[in-house]
Amino acid sequence: MLTEHSALDLSAALQKRDVSAVEVMNATLARVEAINGTVNAIVSPRNADACLEEAQRADDSTPGGWLHGIPIAIKDLANAAGLPTTMGSPLFAGQVATSDDIMVARLRAAGAIVIGKTNTPAFGLGSHSTNPVFGPTRNPYDQTRTAGGSSGGAGVALATGMLSIADGSDMMGSLRNPAGWNNVYGMRPSWGVVPSEPDGDAFLHQLATNGPMARCPRDLAALLDTMAGYDPRQPHGQVPAPNALSQIDADVTGMRIGWLGDWGGAYAMEDEILDLCAAALNQMADMGVSVEDHAAPFDRDAIWHAWTTLRSFAVAGSLSPLYAQEAMRAQLNAQAIWEVEQGHALSAMDVHRASVTRTQWFATAATLFDRFDVLALPTTQMWPFDVTLDWPREIAGQGMDTYHRWMEVVVPASLIGLPAVAVPVGFGGPHDLPMGLQLIGRRGSDARLLQLAEAWHQATDWPAARPPTL
Repeated sequence: MLTEHSALDLSAALQKRDVSAVEVMNATLARVEAINGTVNAIVSPRNADACLEEAQRADDSTPGGWLHGIPIAIKDLANAAGLPTTMGSPLFAGQVATSDDIMVARLRAAGAIVIGKTNTPAFGLGSHSTNPVFGPTRNPYDQTRTAGGSSGGAGVALATGMLSIADGSDMMGSLRNPAGWNNVYGMRPSWGVVPSEPDGDAFLHQLATNGPMARCPRDLAALLDTMAGYDPRQPHGQVPAPNALSQIDADVTGMRIGWLGDWGGAYAMEDEILDLCAAALNQMADMGVSVEDHAAPFDRDAIWHAWTTLRSFAVAGSLSPLYAQEAMRAQLNAQAIWEVEQGHALSAMDVHRASVTRTQWFATAATLFDRFDVLALPTTQMWPFDVTLDWPREIAGQGMDTYHRWMEVVVPASLIGLPAVAVPVGFGGPHDLPMGLQLIGRRGSDARLLQLAEAWHQATDWPAARPPTL
């Protein structure tokens, strides 16, 4: 089936005219029609006739970029001209974008055909892709369970063959958690590799980034290369484009992985997660990679306090104009209101102290990368939870004191802008569901992480070995 092919394989077939863009589009639309009603991953779908007309124009023109004629759906936090950008909020339901965000413009310039949007929680807050506009995205391996988030729609669309590649964004694991729970790959690039929109404050907020998702690391690398690159509107922090695809076949023998497990017992973990990840690392050792257990390298509470301070500071800066208007505030969900009110209670010195902790953790991590090439952690601390919950209140009997504490394992990389690739590592737990492993590298080591992910994929290919059956 065409919908089972990788994006690069589709690209090669389209470039050689072995298949037409119309054929690819028809197969994609048929797959969406057959599957999406069950999992609710793609929202605001574009008119099928318009998609087919654009595919015909692709067939009638000379192939340009590598995405020429390939369908994609854009996460519903980003603007794609002509499509709604709801951000999962009733405040913006029906609002149609008049221009592309820079990332979307780069995808279109490479030839991608946008067919709709992918579902996300309201304003991307929380790793459970449900919202009052479109409802929940369901896990394709068990529709009674969450797909994760905030790039949950993207992860499910990939896992089910509705898309071959997808964009996403990651502040607090939003490219990693849904990758792990949907048996696909997701990558949070080094902060600054993929430019963001120059909206609001572009100097102080360095937490979130856009990035790629795919069913194989080669597609991740190709999509990252398309998204990445200099933007003169960004004031600082930009990292050179990694040119990841051209380097992806490098030998990984001798790479050194530091396994951080549950951060010295600080992170509650449901049964089987650590064992499954450790088994994957043992398999990587059989590939010629060295793996060593390492104690918690920094105080867990200090990282968490710095993170929640800087996150609430950033979210409040973004959502305060909505919160300030009583009618709009009434339509914000509890998570958004909590973040804004936390942010409003901060002082300038609170933010300064949090950034000092961030600096200290970055310096400590730099010393770890003198010893290791990669640090490893699970992508999440629990198995996919009941889709009807707003967020889980406990993990393995340990209470969660905020709506996002259960996602804490992704924070060490997020706080200091490190690149992280989520790779699938198999299935387990009481419902036999997918799990992933974060491979975290030194800032700027994006291409090297993808080399390890590719070697792992060649040894396992979990997405093809066990796709969902719907």
